[in-house]
Amino acid sequence: MKKGLTITIAILMVALLWYFLIKPQDYQIRVVAKSNTGTINQALKAWNNTLPNATVRQLNNLGNLEQKVVTGDSTHIYNWNITPITDSTSQLIVNVKDEDHSMGNKLVVPFYDTDFEKQSRKTVTDFIESLNAHRKEFKVTFMGEDNLPSTYCACVEHKTTQISKAFGMMESYPFLNSVIASNGIQVNGIPFIETTDWNMQNDSISFNFCYPIIKSDTLPQIKDIIYKEFIGKKSLKAVYNGNYMTSDRAWYTLLDYAEEKNIAIEKKPIEFFFNNPNMGGDALRWKAEVFMPLADQDE
Repeated sequence: MKKGLTITIAILMVALLWYFLIKPQDYQIRVVAKSNTGTINQALKAWNNTLPNATVRQLNNLGNLEQKVVTGDSTHIYNWNITPITDSTSQLIVNVKDEDHSMGNKLVVPFYDTDFEKQSRKTVTDFIESLNAHRKEFKVTFMGEDNLPSTYCACVEHKTTQISKAFGMMESYPFLNSVIASNGIQVNGIPFIETTDWNMQNDSISFNFCYPIIKSDTLPQIKDIIYKEFIGKKSLKAVYNGNYMTSDRAWYTLLDYAEEKNIAIEKKPIEFFFNNPNMGGDALRWKAEVFMPLADQDE
């Protein structure tokens, strides 16, 4: 009997030590979000930028982000963990900790619905509402595999962030149009971007914004214009409808499909644009065809 009591006390002490000293969060929230990992990742970063005194950083991968929100005399840390359920739903597990009052929270959270818990739930609910509103702003349709043809093109090089990609395009549209029109260059298709580097950890990209043209020996040499051969490849394809600022949502759909089907790809998406963003209008009527090249192909 005495031995059993000793074991029980020891187990209880270990449990208390774990709860108060090791357990990383003061409170945990679980919710199912109707979107994939990449879209949630980008939507969370964009939503965070609308908050006062808030920062967010990606940790190990797309599915793990740490957010710090300063509220009053406290700094709340939200660790967002995103796990796919289906191709269009994800499990969110949000571990929340108050940097300055963690011990006090752990004492009272099991017994009371505290202001800390209410604020934590409100923060997660606000994000889900923002995510659901964002989901209505675009549409991605997976199309399968397709062969991208090769073409000669005139391009402008850009280095920027994913969210600023469309602004780079908008700057280059009138410049390329002017060069093409004033020099009698023959256009041979719709404009596109060719991603040359994508850093998924910090959301930075390098890309060429290009017009397909007819190759000629008399093409003018103009500052900031490069002429190159674009080599088409067999690729995964999706159609995106929405503002081109967020056309990278299609990139994540293609990444998820490739991972699910164990298809090797080059993470260098290519987008063909059927609308000029400078012209405005209903963005849901804008169309882009988005491609993710398959890896290890003979060029």
